[in-house]
Amino acid sequence: MGARRKAREHAFQFLFQLDFDQDNPQEKIELFWQEHPCLPQQQEFAAELVWGTIEQLSIIDRHISKQAINWRLERMAVVDRNILRLATYEILFREDIPPKVSINEALEIAKKYSDTKSAKFINGILDKIAGESGLEKEPEQK
Repeated sequence: MGARRKAREHAFQFLFQLDFDQDNPQEKIELFWQEHPCLPQQQEFAAELVWGTIEQLSIIDRHISKQAINWRLERMAVVDRNILRLATYEILFREDIPPKVSINEALEIAKKYSDTKSAKFINGILDKIAGESGLEKEPEQK
C-alpha cells in the first residue's frame, strides 16, 4: 500500500471516529496517532486532510447533499459519509491532487471498509461533484 493511501486511510478512520464524538478533536488526534503510528510524512498528509475536511465541512456537506439525490447526509452509512467527505475535500480544495486520484483512492477505501454497493454509490456522487466543480474525472486508460 502506498504512503498516501495509508495516510488517507488514517484520515478516514479519524474522521469516522470524530463523527461519533466531536469534542476535543485535537486531543483525540494525539491519542489516535499513539494508537496508529505511521511515518511522519503520512501523519502530516493525514493531518492536512483531517483539518482541511473539518474546516470546510459545511461546504463539503452542501456539495454532497446536492449530489446525493434521495439521500440525506445523516441517513448515509457513517463509513460512506466520511469517505465522501474526505474525497470531496480533496476534489474541492486540494489543487495538488487530481480529482481522478481522489476518486480512485476513495473507491479503494470504500472497497476495503464498506460493502460492495458503496463504491458505486460513492463513485457516482464524487463524479458529479468533480463535474460541477469543472474538474471532471479524466477517462481511465486501458
